[in-house]
Amino acid sequence: MAAITFTVNGKRETVNVTPDTPLLWVLRDTLGLTGTKFGCGIAQCGACTVHLDGVATRTCVLPVSAVAGKRVTTIEGLSKNRSHAVQRAWIEEDVPQCGYCQSGQIMAAAALLAKNPHPTDADIDTAMTNICRCGTYQRIRAAIHRAAQGA
Repeated sequence: MAAITFTVNGKRETVNVTPDTPLLWVLRDTLGLTGTKFGCGIAQCGACTVHLDGVATRTCVLPVSAVAGKRVTTIEGLSKNRSHAVQRAWIEEDVPQCGYCQSGQIMAAAALLAKNPHPTDADIDTAMTNICRCGTYQRIRAAIHRAAQGA
């Protein structure tokens, strides 16, 4: 066990866990932030996406020791009341079907728009590598464009 300190959703946290524990499980099991989901466990699907110092990062294989001293933002920290432009656009475009992957999709989209405020379809296709089992990719693209317009 080791004491690892990092900032989560603007709050400094110290956790006492094994340093190789995946960040996903620290967020969910230790800190109670269950919006970040487990999907594949091999960093392929993106359900576990959060922002690490502003960069979309998959947490299911990222050891918590790698985030010491860094800033993590989860879906819970994106906004307090679904007021982030991406969250509003997701609702307006009725993106979710089953909804399981959506927190990771939203976090990936928010990171894309922070870096590229007016992405093309090609930019979206390149950046959005998260998997949606329900196939809502067209609605995801529409929501990203809506958010880019200020939803």
